[in-house]
Amino acid sequence: MSHPKYTAHPDSTAITFADAGFHWPDGSTVLAHVSTTFEKGRIGVVGDNGAGKSTLLRLIAGLLTPTSGHIATTGDVGYLPQTLTLRAGDTVADLLGVAEVLAALRAIEAGSVDEAHFEAVGDDWDIEARAHEALTRIGVDAGLDRRVAELSGGEAMLVAISSLRLRGTSITLLDEPTNNLDRPTRAALADLVDQWPGTLVVVSHDTELLEHMDQTAELHAGTLTVFGGPYSAWRAYLGEEQAAAAQAARAAEQALKVEKRQRIEAETKLARRERTGDKSRQNRRGSRISMGLRAQAAQVSAGALRSGADAKVQAAQSALDDAEARVRGDEHIRLTLPDPDVPRGRTLADLVGTDRTFTVQGPERVAIVGPNGVGKSSLLESLLAGAPAQPGRAHGVLRTDRVGYLPQRLDGLDDDADAVDNIRSAAPAAAPGEIRGRLAQLLLRGDSVHRPVRTLSGGERFRVSLARLLFAEPPAQLLVLDEPTNNLDLRSVDQLVDALAGYRGALLVVSHDHAFLARLGIDTVLALDADGRLSVTDL
Repeated sequence: MSHPKYTAHPDSTAITFADAGFHWPDGSTVLAHVSTTFEKGRIGVVGDNGAGKSTLLRLIAGLLTPTSGHIATTGDVGYLPQTLTLRAGDTVADLLGVAEVLAALRAIEAGSVDEAHFEAVGDDWDIEARAHEALTRIGVDAGLDRRVAELSGGEAMLVAISSLRLRGTSITLLDEPTNNLDRPTRAALADLVDQWPGTLVVVSHDTELLEHMDQTAELHAGTLTVFGGPYSAWRAYLGEEQAAAAQAARAAEQALKVEKRQRIEAETKLARRERTGDKSRQNRRGSRISMGLRAQAAQVSAGALRSGADAKVQAAQSALDDAEARVRGDEHIRLTLPDPDVPRGRTLADLVGTDRTFTVQGPERVAIVGPNGVGKSSLLESLLAGAPAQPGRAHGVLRTDRVGYLPQRLDGLDDDADAVDNIRSAAPAAAPGEIRGRLAQLLLRGDSVHRPVRTLSGGERFRVSLARLLFAEPPAQLLVLDEPTNNLDLRSVDQLVDALAGYRGALLVVSHDHAFLARLGIDTVLALDADGRLSVTDL
């Protein structure tokens, strides 16, 4: 089996981890004595929710300090966090980071001879042209004096990323840059990534973006491992590695059984020998000394045999423990969900565009797609709240009162209550043992079900929200999901697909993640445009 793990040449190294460790005051570990390198180029960082990917970027950026060892970078570092903070009065020039230089340049063009203006401009006499070129490259049609509030969230994110490119830092760090981006802006970001001149480190759950990476780094259980190639190459390698690890574990388990059986056989032989020896000593005449010596020799021989057999069992057990440690747990969700009883002819919702109306009927799976800012989330909000239609906007009308809703932000939980109590609020007739069994089906087991929800990892919190939705009493006939894969790690996305596979009601999903929609088995895809029109389209 080929091993694509990267070994970087020193001259090509951008980031070096030297016995780097980091743990939070509560004792949770992000890095445990990590020694590895990121080679210059494009690196995609993957890992489960709560593994510490965002913390890793902050460590590289110097915003956090390792608790042991050190992290070194070759050159200056630019960093864009997951949450983009915007001020209402900012302009596109502010977001691009060129406002001060642009103001000085315009003052000079107006006749100013102030030395401070010339110092502000420095060598950036072409900054305005370069800024316009950056906007053109990402397809944002906006002047430098335009207010950021007038941009869509996706446009603002692309402009912020372009500002890092304009700065020309040696290393750029992006944390989940595709969250809330529509298809066109995701494509524009991919083009930007392909042409990135320096080293780019991207934390993302977007598998399409991760295919544009030169390397893939996985943060898992405090270790950081770098592989050559994009996400698909890493997944293929991990699958082969896990298959080999599982086979090695099965072989080690069989070897342990053999050693245990041989240990029992050896003990049986010793017991038989001791019985035979006792009879022989009773029939044999001799001095007490010689008989004692023979008995002592027999005891030494038996002890050596037992010690050797025990050592072999212990070695086999150790080999099994090591092999099992390399096998990751089966994280697939297999649910048996209550039947929501949705006949095929049952109308559950009307989706009303400005030009036509679509009906969600029976156990149908419907997706709503479209660019940022056209009103997809607003349509869902009107559907759930029963709000009146707004001129020029699409809206929804519910035809059932049994609706489950998974919002973009998982803010519907009681943070101070544990998982069991959160589920009980949606299923009051369910016994605690039954709830724990259902949570176990969603991979929440042991102490985690009794801890306050606020102490759970992002992935665990997501599964509590999902359990509350899927196990509600009575069962929801219509599930409404608004960008459900935002902020979910790749494993949680897999688990969401697994969980929804057994749901027999209707689904209404808003998502920019077309790969996720395809896996859900969507029946109808509706495109929403800026004028509130709805039309059937393909993924």
